[in-house]
Amino acid sequence: MAKYDNSFTDELRQRLSLVDVISRRVPLVKKGQNYWGCCPFHNEKTPSFSVNEEKGFYHCFGCGEHGDIISFTMKSQNINFVDAIKELADMAGIKMPEYKQKSKEQIEAEENYIQITEKATQIYQDLLYQDSGKIALEYIKKRGFTDEMIKKYRIGYAPKNNIISARFNNIKIDKLTSTGLVRIGDYGPYDFFRDKLMFPIYNAHNQIVAFSGRSLDGSEPKYINTTDTELFHKKQTIFGFNFARDAIHKNNRSIIVEGQIDAIQMQCHGFPETVAPLGTALTEDHIAILCKSNRNIIFCFDGDNAGQKAAIRACTLVLPFLRENSDVKFAFVTGGKDPDEILKNHGVAAMKKIIDNAVPLIDFLWESVNKNYLVNTPGGRTSAEKYLKDCVSKITDKIFQNEINEEYNSRKFNQWHKWKKQEYKPEVKLPDIDEMTVNVIKQIVQTYPEITEKYLDFLTSLNISFDDEVNKTDLSLENAEKFVISLKLQRYINKLEQERQELLKKSLDNGEKYNQEILEDINKKIEESNTKLELLLDMNDK
Repeated sequence: MAKYDNSFTDELRQRLSLVDVISRRVPLVKKGQNYWGCCPFHNEKTPSFSVNEEKGFYHCFGCGEHGDIISFTMKSQNINFVDAIKELADMAGIKMPEYKQKSKEQIEAEENYIQITEKATQIYQDLLYQDSGKIALEYIKKRGFTDEMIKKYRIGYAPKNNIISARFNNIKIDKLTSTGLVRIGDYGPYDFFRDKLMFPIYNAHNQIVAFSGRSLDGSEPKYINTTDTELFHKKQTIFGFNFARDAIHKNNRSIIVEGQIDAIQMQCHGFPETVAPLGTALTEDHIAILCKSNRNIIFCFDGDNAGQKAAIRACTLVLPFLRENSDVKFAFVTGGKDPDEILKNHGVAAMKKIIDNAVPLIDFLWESVNKNYLVNTPGGRTSAEKYLKDCVSKITDKIFQNEINEEYNSRKFNQWHKWKKQEYKPEVKLPDIDEMTVNVIKQIVQTYPEITEKYLDFLTSLNISFDDEVNKTDLSLENAEKFVISLKLQRYINKLEQERQELLKKSLDNGEKYNQEILEDINKKIEESNTKLELLLDMNDK
C-alpha cells in the first residue's frame, strides 16, 4: 500500500501535541514526566494508561496497547490510516498532500542533499582557521566564543570566492542548487554565501539542512539564510532546538531570544533551554514545535519599540496554545543591549535576574492594552475591551478562557474607573511616505521575497501593513531593489537634515555656539548620501 511522504506525517507529529489529541477522549493528569489516565482500549478503574509527550508515544501497562498520535486516532475512532491522517491534518490546520509513496529518486535526492551540506560544513569549518578566515575568527572570538563553542556549533567561514561551486564541480548542478548553497547567474554557478561567518542549521534529526551567514563588513542585512528548500522551511525551523531539546524538558521551559549568537551564548552560559527564530518573525509553527516539548515559555526581547511589538505578536501567537498549566512570560533587555552583551559585560547573574523578573503573559497583555489605548475615555475603554476580548477568545481551553476573562473583568472594574486623564503619546507612528510609494513597496514585497528578507529591518520601520493583497510589480528585480535603496537613502538624508536643524535650533535657543565638528560631519554625510542617490537615479534613467 502506498504511504504518505514521511515529511508530512512528521509535520503532523511536530505540530500537534499528543497530550492534546488524547485528552479530547481521555482525561489526563500529569504525574512526574508523563500524563496518566484510564485506558480507552479496555475497562479499568485505576489509571494505567501513560502518555509521554516528549517521546511522542502512549503505553497502557494494563492491556499493552502502544503507539503514537496516528495510531491512537486510528484505534480510538476505529478508522483507517488515511482517515486518521485527514482528521489530524484538520486539527493541525494544514493541507493534505497528494497520496503517494516516496520514490527511490526522492530518497536518493535527500541523501545527496545531506551529504553536500555536511561536506560544505566541514569546508567552512576548516577555512575559519586558515588565513582567509582570519577576520571571521577574530570577530567570533571577540564576541566571546571559545574554540570549544566554535567546534560544538560547527561555526565556519565562507570565503569571497566560489569555493562550494569549485569543490563540488563533479556533482550535477541541480543537486547543488537544491541545497541553496549555489545559484546560477549570467556567468554560471556561484556561491550564495560569500565572505560570511557561517552557522549551520539543523533539523529535528540533527542533520544540517541549511545555513545562516553573518556579514563581516558591516553591510546589511547582517544575516542571510538559506532560502526554503525541500528539506528546509524557515518558518518551521528553530535555531538551536536540536541542542536545547533535552534542556527544555529538564528545565521545564524554553527561552526564546531574537538571534542565533544570543541563543548560543545563552546556551553556553547557564540557559541551555534557549532557542531563536531564523531571520524571520516568530511563527505559529515555531510555537507549536516548542509547545510540544513544553508549554512553559519565556520570550526574551529587546526593550525598545521593535522588541515591544515583537512581544505583542508573540503573545497573540501563543494564546491558542495556552493551557491551565502553561507558564508563559515576557522578559525585556533594556538599554539598547541584547542577551549577548548582558552576559559579556555584566555576567550570568544579571541575565538570570532579567529572566527571573519576566512578566507573566496575563500581566503583559494587560499592561500593553493600558499603554496603547486611551482607557481614561469611554471610547478608548471600548476599543481596549474589544481587543482584550479578541485576544482571550484565541484561548481554546474554554474553562481557562473563562478564568482569564473573569480576571480581566475584575481588573477593569477596579482600575479603569480610577484612572486620571493623562497625556497620550502614540506608540506606533503612521507611515510618513505618500500612498503611491506605499503601494509600490507593497507590490515589491509580494513580488520579490528575497528583497523583503534583505531589507527586512528597513521595510518594517516604514510601519506599513503588508497583509492586504496587491498586484505584482512590473519592475525587474534589479530596479525594484534600486527603488528600495533610493527610498532608504532619501529617508536617511531627511533624518540627517532634521538632526542639522535641531543642532542649529538648540544652539540658537541656548545662546551657545553649535559644535562645528558635529555639523561638518552631518553635512559630509548629507553630501555623500546625495551623491549616492544621484548616482542611483542616473542608473535608473539609463
